[in-house]
Amino acid sequence: MSFKKITIALTALTAAFTLVGCSGNEEKAVVKAQAPVLVTVASPDGAAATGWIEASGQVEAAHSVNISTRAMGYITQMPVKVGDHVKAGQLLFAVNSADIHAKRAQTDAMIAQSDAALNNAKKDYDRFTTLYKQQSASAKELDQVTLQYQSAKAAAEAARQMKNEVSANLSYTRVTAPFTGIVTQKMMDAGSMATPGMPVLTIEQAGSLQVSASVAENQIGSLKVGDPAVLKIASAEKTIEGKVIQLNPSSQFSGGQYIVKISIPADTKQLYAGMFVHVQFPVKAAPAAVSGESGAVMIPVKAIINRDQLTGVYTISAQNTALLRWVRLGKTTGDQVEVLSGLAKNEQYILSAEGRLYNGAPVKIK
Repeated sequence: MSFKKITIALTALTAAFTLVGCSGNEEKAVVKAQAPVLVTVASPDGAAATGWIEASGQVEAAHSVNISTRAMGYITQMPVKVGDHVKAGQLLFAVNSADIHAKRAQTDAMIAQSDAALNNAKKDYDRFTTLYKQQSASAKELDQVTLQYQSAKAAAEAARQMKNEVSANLSYTRVTAPFTGIVTQKMMDAGSMATPGMPVLTIEQAGSLQVSASVAENQIGSLKVGDPAVLKIASAEKTIEGKVIQLNPSSQFSGGQYIVKISIPADTKQLYAGMFVHVQFPVKAAPAAVSGESGAVMIPVKAIINRDQLTGVYTISAQNTALLRWVRLGKTTGDQVEVLSGLAKNEQYILSAEGRLYNGAPVKIK
């Protein structure tokens, strides 16, 4: 190769490297000249002061009773079925009462017999009283007749009380609704043998619902009657607000969980007993059991950055640049998520930005 060609080639390479160097300098100049991204920052201090107690519960009737009878016998009538609306005093079922009617007839005969004996004893008493006043009968005879009269009177009263007992037993053979409600369960049908104390039907009071939730022992101390509660019912696609109306002070018969009753507004529609409810109780100065492990804080979900399987949040460095901080998250409550580690309670984080953020991007707080 001639010297002239070599010189031309070297000149071309020098020019190429010069262009590349100039291009790199221009890119650096662009980076240095980039305008800061306007950001909104927040601190989890305020969020940490309020927490949530979460619990699971079920919708239930505020007033529910099992209907049974004190009379033993075969069920002869049952005009109601599950789902029927019944009114107070409406017949629910009837039990065979032939034996009780027979006893009632016996008591009627006993009353007639005792009344006849009483009338006869009274006549003797009146006659001997007159004779005694006329000194035609002795005091002993009057005492004996008086005793017979009192005995007949007691026998007549006993017969009448026996009839009252039979009438009461007869009333147990026709069971009526104690209040207006809905039949929610039927354990027996017509033809079944009814036994005293064994439930035959279950009735729930119409239009009166509440939620029964279970709360752990380390959280029950943060609640009191009258506290608000957020009720999320996924099956009905409803989120409603209620109030704590009852706190069970004992967990002896509930497996270590404390039962909390929450009211449901009376105008709430399309709710049925048995629906599962996710309950959230907002509490102030939440203990560690409410907000998670020690040092955990709550921040909005929208502030979280997801990178593959990692989660982080942007903070601001001392050089006023965005700094991505990896964090470990806990449970999500509404639009807030629990940060278990990676972010201090007094540390600011970027809540939103008016531009694209990345590690090292210059930022400016609005």
